[in-house]
Amino acid sequence: MREKIAEALKTAVKSQDKRRVSTLRLILAALKDRDIANRGAGKDPVSGEDVLSILAKMVKQREESARLYEEGNRLELAEQEREEIEIIRDFLPQQLCEEDVQAACAQAVEEVGADGLRDMGRCMNVLKQKFNGQMDFGKASGIVKTILTP
Repeated sequence: MREKIAEALKTAVKSQDKRRVSTLRLILAALKDRDIANRGAGKDPVSGEDVLSILAKMVKQREESARLYEEGNRLELAEQEREEIEIIRDFLPQQLCEEDVQAACAQAVEEVGADGLRDMGRCMNVLKQKFNGQMDFGKASGIVKTILTP
């Protein structure tokens, strides 16, 4: 994944796409920061799954920023955030649609044999293992909670 991002950065520099260059540099900086933190904690460097979670977190941060910019009537900054979101999403797997997320949540509940909210953590673990980077786990959590609530 790192090589793919580095290659995209080279291409963006050659084509002089400033927005793409800055966003890709931010991604690589975030990965390097996580590597340094992991090294200090005695952990392994960032793996493929960690890269996906970092990218998903970056998208979520930018969505929140864009929303706040819109509320503050700073539409040009909101647009910049949305452009960055699209660049970051190029490196994430295809997101599941709402119906697929609901079906996956129902399947996870059935697979775990969950019968109450105390089993929610196990359901979420199953979803995170199968669909890492493919869904918003905050929304999925709400769906699982709805399924498990009598």
